[in-house]
Amino acid sequence: MKLAQLVILCLLFSCQSEAQKKTLATKSSEFKVQKTEDEWKKELSEMQFYVLRKAGTEPAHSSALNDVKESGVFVCAACGNELYRTKYKFDSGTGWPSFDREIDGSLVYSSDTKLGYKRDEALCGKCGGHLGHIFNDGPKNTTGMRHCINGAALLFKPDNK
Repeated sequence: MKLAQLVILCLLFSCQSEAQKKTLATKSSEFKVQKTEDEWKKELSEMQFYVLRKAGTEPAHSSALNDVKESGVFVCAACGNELYRTKYKFDSGTGWPSFDREIDGSLVYSSDTKLGYKRDEALCGKCGGHLGHIFNDGPKNTTGMRHCINGAALLFKPDNK
């Protein structure tokens, strides 16, 4: 009897998980920006295509965006969708630009098991481009989340320009 109560209690709490509050990616045809693979290849650099369209990962410490501290917005390199503000950025020491939250409504989420375990994947909400992954080891004084984002997936637009 106690086991049944415990199972019911666990099910109730699992239905209120943080992941269920996020917009989950379902089909690529639901994204506003639709292009063929050839069109993406023509518009993106080789590394941008690898990261955004093939869910690749750039080498750690390879992005100049790691050092950006100027006030502004980070946009999707494929479609220009505003994703992150500089005020959400922090130095995680991982070698990739890291943010504790996104601009509301800018992302959709998926999961992958490419490394043998489940990871939460961040995708651009406008074109579906792969941005990176989200972990729960971010700053405890803010959201506790770390959006580990490939710099190749982003462009930076300063506020003063």
